[in-house]
Amino acid sequence: MMDVERSSLCNCVVNFLLEENYLLTAFELLHELLDDGRDAQAIRLKEFFSDPSHFPPDQISRYNSLRVLDPQSLLEEKETIEEKLALSDYELRLALEDIAKLKTELQRKEDLTRDKLSESSVSSTVNHAPEIHRKKQDAPFSDLGPLKANERKDLNCAVKEYLLIAGYRLTAMTFYEEVADQNLDVWENSPASVPDALRHYYYQYMSSTSEAAEEKISMIRDIVSLKKANENLNHEKDCLMKNKEVAEGQITALKKSLEATQNDLKDKEKLTQDLKHELEHQRKELNDCRAEITSLKMQIEGSSFLQNQVATSFDFTQSQALESYKEEIKSLQMEIERLKVEKTNISDLVDSSSGEKVVEIDENRTPISDHTEPTEVVDSTTLLVPIQTFDSSTPKPEENLPESVMNPSNNTDRFPDGRILSRQDENPPSEDGGLHLNSENLGAGPVPENMGLGTIQILADSLPKIVPYVLINHREELLPLIMCAIERHPDSSTRDSLTHTLFNLIKRPDEQQRQIIMDACVSLAKNVGEMRTETELLPQCWEQINHMYEERRLLVAQSCGELAEFVRPEIRDSLILSIVQQLVEDPATVVREAAAHNLALLLPLFPLMDKYFKVEELMFQLACDPSGVVVETTLKELLPAVINWENKLDHILRVLLSHILGSAQRCPPLSGVEGSVESHLRVLGEQERWNLDVLLRMLAELLPFVHQKAIETCPFSSVSESNETLFSNSVLELYAGGHVEWPAFEWVHADCFSCLLQLASLLPQKEDKLRNQITKFLLAVSECFGDSYLTHIMLPVFLVAIGDEGDLMFFPPNVHSRIKGLRPRTAVAERLAIIGILPLLLAGVLGSPLKRQQLPDYLRKLLLEGATKESRSATHNMDIVNAVRFLCTFEEHHGMIFNILWEMVVRSNIEMKISAANILKVIVPYIDAKVASTHVLPALITLGSDQNLNVKYASIDAFGAVAQHFKNDMIVDKIRVQMDAFLEDGSLEATIAVVHSLVVAVPHTTERLRDYLLSKIFQLTSTPVSTTDVMRRQQRANAFCEAVRALDATDLSANSIRSFLLPAIQNLLKDPDALDPAHKEALEIILKERSGGTLEAFSKVMGAHLGMPSSVTSFFGEGGLLGKKEITESPTEPVEPPNYAASPSPAAAEDTGGFMRIMRVTDMLRGKAKSPEETRQSQ
Repeated sequence: MMDVERSSLCNCVVNFLLEENYLLTAFELLHELLDDGRDAQAIRLKEFFSDPSHFPPDQISRYNSLRVLDPQSLLEEKETIEEKLALSDYELRLALEDIAKLKTELQRKEDLTRDKLSESSVSSTVNHAPEIHRKKQDAPFSDLGPLKANERKDLNCAVKEYLLIAGYRLTAMTFYEEVADQNLDVWENSPASVPDALRHYYYQYMSSTSEAAEEKISMIRDIVSLKKANENLNHEKDCLMKNKEVAEGQITALKKSLEATQNDLKDKEKLTQDLKHELEHQRKELNDCRAEITSLKMQIEGSSFLQNQVATSFDFTQSQALESYKEEIKSLQMEIERLKVEKTNISDLVDSSSGEKVVEIDENRTPISDHTEPTEVVDSTTLLVPIQTFDSSTPKPEENLPESVMNPSNNTDRFPDGRILSRQDENPPSEDGGLHLNSENLGAGPVPENMGLGTIQILADSLPKIVPYVLINHREELLPLIMCAIERHPDSSTRDSLTHTLFNLIKRPDEQQRQIIMDACVSLAKNVGEMRTETELLPQCWEQINHMYEERRLLVAQSCGELAEFVRPEIRDSLILSIVQQLVEDPATVVREAAAHNLALLLPLFPLMDKYFKVEELMFQLACDPSGVVVETTLKELLPAVINWENKLDHILRVLLSHILGSAQRCPPLSGVEGSVESHLRVLGEQERWNLDVLLRMLAELLPFVHQKAIETCPFSSVSESNETLFSNSVLELYAGGHVEWPAFEWVHADCFSCLLQLASLLPQKEDKLRNQITKFLLAVSECFGDSYLTHIMLPVFLVAIGDEGDLMFFPPNVHSRIKGLRPRTAVAERLAIIGILPLLLAGVLGSPLKRQQLPDYLRKLLLEGATKESRSATHNMDIVNAVRFLCTFEEHHGMIFNILWEMVVRSNIEMKISAANILKVIVPYIDAKVASTHVLPALITLGSDQNLNVKYASIDAFGAVAQHFKNDMIVDKIRVQMDAFLEDGSLEATIAVVHSLVVAVPHTTERLRDYLLSKIFQLTSTPVSTTDVMRRQQRANAFCEAVRALDATDLSANSIRSFLLPAIQNLLKDPDALDPAHKEALEIILKERSGGTLEAFSKVMGAHLGMPSSVTSFFGEGGLLGKKEITESPTEPVEPPNYAASPSPAAAEDTGGFMRIMRVTDMLRGKAKSPEETRQSQ
């Protein structure tokens, strides 16, 4: 076998050297083979070197003439080297033999059949090796292509290694020199670099077939081609990435260019609008100027005609006209004197303010001068000049004079309104810019525009200076003036300043003041139109949106809802919606509430529905707001507004159910143990719990819309559409036929109930508030859809969901699979159904007023008949008890539950009595003292007298729950009597159960019960322990220590501390073997702090009383309070609890340091023993 391998390897090396034209190495190998006597392996080399075609005789003779080394010297050198390497060769052979022996031993350990098969295959390989080798040689070597550099390096290194191992060292040296382009000393780490590589190659080759070799060669070629293709693809990818970056840069540039173009277009549109308005204004002014020019022309013509007529008239006509004017002036002066007598306040005002007289002249167009005396006669030319100046539209001055002069009473009545700008005048000023006056006072022509603009300018200049000096509560009286100035002032910057003053009129306006300001803004928006509302009022809103005071941001929110109808429709769902969206993120609750309210007002004004999804997102964001008022506003106002606006109820319901499930599923599991019940329940954070509560409330708010839509889309037209009879049995039978679709009706039981059931299976038992919300929704569904729906649709769904049988006769065939899919399939799913779904079935479905008769029957079956089943575990019973506990949260079911409980109490089944005690324990928090006295305590007393210990211990725990929740003296007395009866039993288990049950009630009960517990602990610790079992003593001591620590954290009286607490601690410390180290340390600290810490007093009093050595009492130090009184009684006499009446009360120290003592002890013992709080939780 080894000879065959050596021959094959040698042939491989010969072929390789000849193929690669390493002739010197081959020639040296020929000689070494001949020297070793291996003529058979040297045959091919002899033939090769004796071939005249390869080595012509003339060339060989020429080479022989050259000087060569002495063969004798070479032979001697060779022998010397061989002698030096003899030892290493010998060691190498030994190592090879050891390896061969190890291989042989491994082969022997294999299966006998495999050994035989292996031997047969080896023999066949040996026999047919020359044929196989010959066949493989026949395959053309050139098929593999030229050798690659790495392949050549691996083969060269393998051949060199073989030559060294085989002992052909001269050949190896020649080969090393002949391969000059590669460093054969360093063989890089590659798959081909293995020890004895050539032999591995040989074994690999011999163990493979020609087909496998060809396949591998083709795979190598494919790999090479794939690598090249991959490189090409990478190159193309790089090119494409570069092109993509260039394209993205171009796209970015185009986007920026597009945005710039859009901004330019918007600016140009705005400029176009401004130019249009300016053009209209100029056209109006041009028309006014044309009318004025025409009037002036007519006046000029009339004046020319009058002058010509006067020149040609007679003197007596002129004198008559003058006399007529004089008489009129006199009558006017007389009337003025009369008015001065009748209205002295007006005449005083006229005398005190000459400027206001000018206003009166301007408004009434009268020619009265400020300095005219009552008896003075005015010339007609003096009258004519002001008439032509102020009333140029009339052709004849005589026509206007009687209107203004001959009706002085009318003018005088209007004098105060013209002189003082009244707040009650709510009519807007006229469009020509003058003050608001009646047509009777304007005469025949309008007020001059330059006079109105002057007044507006004075207002605009004065208001910013006046406003800061007006009391805040009276600043709203300036609103008419500010509005008038904003509306009429021609300069936009001045209007912006005045609008800013309007919004900032009051620093922090209250609700009434905000409404007054808002009414002013609405009135202003009505008068100035859409364009000015958008460009002047809305920017002021945007400026106030980040104001530091929430009252100002409230003003912005209010303006969004009330000013929306006075702007263009496209502004409402863009700018105003953006303002509301930012207000939704406001940190102030009142602002977010106002945003929700005004968004509801804004929705009906939206012209399009393309902003629906943004509005829906805002609605859900507001619905999950942490503030209750925001949520209430959203549910009561915004939610109906969204539904009425778009009528996408189906989408809202789908998103709502998704949010409900997602909020619970995103919470971490209660346990990380895969496959357990706790791994399916979720730990809800405060935010997730609040979100689920709000979303369930939203679902309840949507129920009337769902009910209405189900009625409107009812496909059975022949049935009466009355709400009472719509969902009757006949309608449900038609629906069950499955011939028509009714998606609005089917959504309730197919989608909504399924979602709620999944949610209930994720909620832990403590999530009563969320389970209560689901119950309220189910009760509302039964109330809306009626008794038939409750009986034939709701009840079967929930029965199937908890694993019971439900009648699906009234469901269409396509819904059957979905309802049956709710049935739990595994034990974990069944328990989850009992934990989460059974409470909903009891309280939300069977608890409906329509099912009051069926609920007792089902509950009696669940508790009475189910308790007799031996297959039910204690965990299953507790899950059912918890479901009944949730039902007890509804007071209307208490009477029915107590009737069933009495049936359970009087039964003989032990498990049923234990379940009754557990239910009585969990029902205590939901009843009052009267019910506890008349129902709970009698039942517990009955159970406590039972002979079975488990029933008795269960009733003891229930008594502890009663003591925890009620402080009534009568109830406490009954508990004390019953606990005495339990303690008289004398068993350790009963004692520990009583102590544990009362410890739970210690922080919440009365002082009487605490003193009772403390006295009992003192009595029990004073009694010697009868058992020698250390474990039972430790259980007893742990229960007492936990009780002492719990009592120490309460306000105990000085007498209780002196008489019971300190002696009880000393009694416990007498048995150190039974005490946990943590409890012992805690008791010593309590003893030190409660006793005051005096060494002498404590040693003499407590040590003498309880027989403790003084070395223990030295732990407490000196300087305490109890050292002020010595005890003189003989220690041999029976010692009663010591009297510390003369010493300061330990309660004083407790008052000052009790809380710190509790915290210090708790921190010190944390991690060492269970605290009272942990003990209560475990109970």
